[in-house]
Amino acid sequence: MPVLIGTSGWQYKDWRGVLYPEERPQRLWLEEYADHFATVENNNAFYRLPERRTFTDWRERTPSGFVMAVKASRYLTHIKRLRDPEEPVRRLMSHAEGLGERLGPVLLQLPPNLRCDTAALDAVLACFPARVRVAVEPRHDSWWTDEAEDVLRKRGAALCWADRGSRPVTPLWRTADWGYVRFHAGRAEPWPRYGRQALTTWAGRIADAWPDRADVFAYFNNDPGGAAVRDADAFTRAVMEKGRTARLAAGHRA
Repeated sequence: MPVLIGTSGWQYKDWRGVLYPEERPQRLWLEEYADHFATVENNNAFYRLPERRTFTDWRERTPSGFVMAVKASRYLTHIKRLRDPEEPVRRLMSHAEGLGERLGPVLLQLPPNLRCDTAALDAVLACFPARVRVAVEPRHDSWWTDEAEDVLRKRGAALCWADRGSRPVTPLWRTADWGYVRFHAGRAEPWPRYGRQALTTWAGRIADAWPDRADVFAYFNNDPGGAAVRDADAFTRAVMEKGRTARLAAGHRA
């Protein structure tokens, strides 16, 4: 299976002229995006959960093989702070399943001030259907314990490998037979681009951690000025230079 590389979101006005032709109306940007990338991380659900019919519309507008990861609602992670997860998870999945076979992993990005609570995390992960892949991005250092790693492994959830400033800000635990990587901002010019060496190093980490048959999802969140688009393209080349399979767009591999 390939490394799937994309961006965190696709509706950025300053991507006009970078990814989207000047004449392309914004209502057709998802189709244009899917012509270039095989996957996207949908951040809309974090701020306001779209209706199921919206997810269904996204499925119908994208080609077979396209994968949409979904960032879980902040109601679950930031307001409830992982407490009483049954209803929020059920509601999230009842909407997101409108994507059908396009549905990729669900990302749980935890608040930076949420300290480690392995029992709460375990309870949340238990609420997801077994067929759904879940990645977890803790952002408080108290989570870097054997107990937290064990919960992720037991549930088959991937620790999200996160980068900020062209260096890892999380341990590089491999807790599942698939991977999830997020790039928040690099150190190259113009900001917030990633330099070639940083991308090559990350491609090597992925190649060392997972066999080529494993699914690895990588998303660039450094959207200003189209940096994410350019870095996703460059990272695809870096992954291929490591001898790994990378899908360039739905249905196409290199």
